[in-house]
Amino acid sequence: MKPNMGNLDRLLRTLAAVIIGILYMANVITGTTAIVLMGVALVFLFTSLISFCPLYYPFGINTAKKIK
Repeated sequence: MKPNMGNLDRLLRTLAAVIIGILYMANVITGTTAIVLMGVALVFLFTSLISFCPLYYPFGINTAKKIK
C-alpha cells in the first residue's frame, strides 16, 4: 500500500472524526445516526493513521506529495 493521502486530507479527516466524537459525547447525535457517524469517524481515523484511502485507489486519486 503506497500512501495516497496528503497531510491536509489527513488533518481534515482527523478533525471530522474528533468533531463527530465530541457531538456524540455531548449527546447531540443519538440513535442510528450516532452509530453510523461513529463508524464513519473510525474509518476516517484509521485511514488517516495509515495514509491510505481504499476508495481513492480505484479512482486514481492521490493527494500525497510526489517524491522526486
